[in-house]
Amino acid sequence: MQHLTAPELADWLADSGRPAPFLLDVREGWEFETCHIAGSTLMPMNTVPARVNELDEETAIVCICHHGARSMQVAAWLERYGFSNITNLTGGIHAWAVQVDSAMPKY
Repeated sequence: MQHLTAPELADWLADSGRPAPFLLDVREGWEFETCHIAGSTLMPMNTVPARVNELDEETAIVCICHHGARSMQVAAWLERYGFSNITNLTGGIHAWAVQVDSAMPKY
């Protein structure tokens, strides 16, 4: 599993010459409604095993949660399941709100 900081992810998303990753937000619905990165797909952690067939093994996937712990668990599970291009957002959505988008609500 790779690790990425919030500013590194922001740079990746802004780079039109690089294919955008699939942003997999594994938080709960209420957390996603509070704040999320534009273009993210909500798939709460406990639903990932049942919905794994919705993910493309060939696409780069960045796992996102509140502080990075749940997403790291999901990223590790996806790797065990056979996915090879998995990245965890270090510090989660909180790091994004602090380091990239100061207007984003924090909780």
